Amino acid sequence: MLTRKRFKAGLGIKAAAAVSALLLAVTACSQGSTTKQPDSGGSQSAGPAHIKIAYQQWGPGTVMKQFLTGVKSEYESAHPGSQVEIVPIVASENDYYTKLQLMMRSPNTAPDIVYEDTFLINSDITAGYLKPLDDYIKGWPDWNQFEETAKGAAKGQDGKTYGIPDGTDTRALWYNRQIFAKAGLPADWQPKNWDDVLAAARAIKQKVPGVTPFNIYSGKPMGEASAMQGFEMLLYGTKDTLYNYDQKKWVVGSQGFKDALNFIKTVYTEGIGPSPKEALDPNMGSRVGSELLPGGKLGIALDGSWLYNNWLKTGPKPWPAWSETLGQAAMPTQDGGGKGKVSLSGGWTWAIPAKSKSPDAAWDFIKTLQTQKNAIKYATDGAQIAVRKDVASDTSYKESSKSTQFFTDLVSVTVYRPALPEYPKVSNEIITAMEAVMTGQSSPDDAAKNYDQAVEGIVGGKDKTTTQSTGQ
Repeated sequence: MLTRKRFKAGLGIKAAAAVSALLLAVTACSQGSTTKQPDSGGSQSAGPAHIKIAYQQWGPGTVMKQFLTGVKSEYESAHPGSQVEIVPIVASENDYYTKLQLMMRSPNTAPDIVYEDTFLINSDITAGYLKPLDDYIKGWPDWNQFEETAKGAAKGQDGKTYGIPDGTDTRALWYNRQIFAKAGLPADWQPKNWDDVLAAARAIKQKVPGVTPFNIYSGKPMGEASAMQGFEMLLYGTKDTLYNYDQKKWVVGSQGFKDALNFIKTVYTEGIGPSPKEALDPNMGSRVGSELLPGGKLGIALDGSWLYNNWLKTGPKPWPAWSETLGQAAMPTQDGGGKGKVSLSGGWTWAIPAKSKSPDAAWDFIKTLQTQKNAIKYATDGAQIAVRKDVASDTSYKESSKSTQFFTDLVSVTVYRPALPEYPKVSNEIITAMEAVMTGQSSPDDAAKNYDQAVEGIVGGKDKTTTQSTGQ
C-alpha cells in the first residue's frame, strides 16, 4: 500500500512529481508478478505469490482444514513457485469475527483470502475491509452456475459483489428417536406449534432422567448462533420481524420479540434446557454435535443442516448410526400459522481483503476452490446446502446424506437476516436480551425495552425505527 508523504513547502513541483513517480514505480516493482490486471477467468493468471488464507477452526472439526489442504496442493502444482499458507483462527464465532477484522485493518497483517460470514459483508464493506470482485467475476463462466439468492447474499448495498459463496444452510429440529421412544413420543415427529415443542421437552424431562430435553442456543458466548438459530428461529415464527424493508426501518416494540423471549424464559425456568452454566459455555456448539447428541444425552436440538458432518468418517465423532437414531423436524411457527414452519439461512463466502498484497493470485486460488469438482467435494464433506446449480444436480451430492433433501426443501420457507451494516450490533443486543432473560436478571418485557432503546441508538434515532413489521 502506497504511503502518502507530506512534502516540505520548499520542494518544487517537478521534484514532487519525480518523487511521486519513483514511489509508484517502487510500489509496482515490489508487488512484482503477483499484481496484474484482474484475471478475467481465462487462461492468463497471476504469477507466483505467497497467499495467506484465514478461516475459522471450529471445535475439533477438520473438514475445512482437509479441504483447504487438498486445494492448496492442487493450486501449488498448477502455479509453480507459489506458496499457500493456511491460517486457522481457533476461536468462538464472535471472537473469530473480531480477530479477522483486526487482521484486515493493516496490509502487514491482512490475509489474502478470508472466510467471510454473509451477515458481516456490509459492515466490513463500510469499514473498508473488503475488495469488490466484479472485475474478476465478469469473465468467470462459473459465476453463471450460482443461484441468484446466493449471489445476493454476497452483495453490498452498493450493488457490488464482495464474496464467492461456498454454500448455504437451513435450520430445524434434530431429535433422538430412542429418547423419544422412552418418553412415549412418536418416531416421526413434526410439531405444529411452539407448545408442541415444549410439550415434547417436558415429556422427556419427566420420563427420561439424565438427559437434557431441549437445546436452543442462548447467551453471549455462542454469539451469532444464539441470535440467529436461537432467537430469530423463534421471532420469524411470529408475525413480527427484525427489519421492515418497505419502510427501511428497524422494528422495535414488537409482541413477537417479547414472545420469543418468553419462550426462552420457559425453557430455562422449567429446566427443560441445559443449565445456564452449560448454555454459557463457549464450547456448547461443538458439544452438541460431538458429545451430547451422539452420547444420547440430548433429546431435541434446534440446530443447523451441517450438524451431521460431526458424524462422518472424517468428522470429530464418527457415528454410523446417526441417520437411524436421529430424526429431523421443521421448526414450527408460533401458532402454526403462516407457512407453518420456519428456517433461517446464512452462509459463508470467500472474500479478498482490500489490503491484500496479492489480490490477483488470491482470485486464482478462489477459482480453484470453486471448480465444480471442488465445490461438490466441500458441499458433501462439509454438509452444505448447494448454492451452485451444477452441484445441486450432482448425484453424489444428492445422495451424500439422508438429511440432504429435508434441509434443502426448507429453502422454500427460509428467511435471511438483514444484511445491513447495523446488523452485527443489533445482533449483539439480541444476545444480551436473551442472556438477561435466561439467567433471570431481567423479565422478557424489560429485556425487550432495553433492546428497543439500544437499537434506536445503533441505527440513529427513533425516526429510523418502526413498530410495524413486514409480516410473514
